[in-house]
Amino acid sequence: MKPVTTSLLARAVCVTLALAVPACSGGGSSSAAVASGNADGTPAVRIMTGGLDKQIYLPVMLARELGYYKAQGLDVRFYDEPDGVEAETAVISGQVDAVVGFYDHTVDLRSKGKSTESVVQLLRAPGEVEMVRTDETGSVKSPADFGGKHLGVTGLGSSTNFLTQYLEEKNGVKASSATSVAVGAGSTFVAAMQNKQIDAGMTTEPTVSLLERKKLAEPLIDLRTAAGAKATLGGTYPASCLYLTTGYVRKNPEVVQKLVNVYVETLKWIQAHSAAEIADRMPADYYAGVGKAVYAKALQNEKGMYSPDGLMPADGPRTVYKVLATFDPTVKGHSVDLSKTYTNDFVNKAE
Repeated sequence: MKPVTTSLLARAVCVTLALAVPACSGGGSSSAAVASGNADGTPAVRIMTGGLDKQIYLPVMLARELGYYKAQGLDVRFYDEPDGVEAETAVISGQVDAVVGFYDHTVDLRSKGKSTESVVQLLRAPGEVEMVRTDETGSVKSPADFGGKHLGVTGLGSSTNFLTQYLEEKNGVKASSATSVAVGAGSTFVAAMQNKQIDAGMTTEPTVSLLERKKLAEPLIDLRTAAGAKATLGGTYPASCLYLTTGYVRKNPEVVQKLVNVYVETLKWIQAHSAAEIADRMPADYYAGVGKAVYAKALQNEKGMYSPDGLMPADGPRTVYKVLATFDPTVKGHSVDLSKTYTNDFVNKAE
């Protein structure tokens, strides 16, 4: 697990958001975690993402560029891993305090007896695209053709893996007949497609635009808009959020409120500015692979995926539960108290 530094080199995705924070190691159970502080009393928070330079996590870095963490008196360090399942493990073990990742992890964890909750919703659509390798487009015309194929996901147990398994199940493809391959995102995903390690795969912007520019793959299923998600998944599918263990939330409500204030303010800023203006605020390394114009165009096409207010969509939790119950044995046939997987309390109090 790497703390992010000031330079993005390929997929290292490193951006330091703090000067002094406790080392991200050891930990014990985060259910009893109390936010640590610096000598000056500034709360220190460790947050992990599963791919910091992805547009689905854009509010994280945009908030720093806008000075919102500092304005709330927070000392925040981000840690980056290739996929959401690693972040999930880190927060449960207490290695980090919070995760900016997909809401579906909180439902999956609740079904396994682990208590985490989303406190602010950043996305109301997954922002994912199932891409098919160009030379496979003749044989893969829908998810029903996934049988016998190697399908790229960021990691096994990740949200891309969840959604891929759902597409297989809903289209009559036996899980054993398709192979999920963990290939990360960005340059590693592109390399897997280029080297024909995968026939198709689920990824996000700006990787989607890079694949299209290189003519390596074409879109098959587009979940970058709320309408696209509803058509494919049967309802609103809340994706990126800030989630923490319930124990941490209970012991550190003031810190959690400050974090939620940051993200609600960032979401409002996104709504009030164009994709080009947002791109202007992002570090140059974020769009180096595709170019600033392509990055901004991709952002414009999916800008509607960002939540306008940070609230959980009313039909969101039930949609996510139905998707997971399709294939996840710990969810399927089991009752999950969805009311404990998220809260709108902090968003309603956001200043």
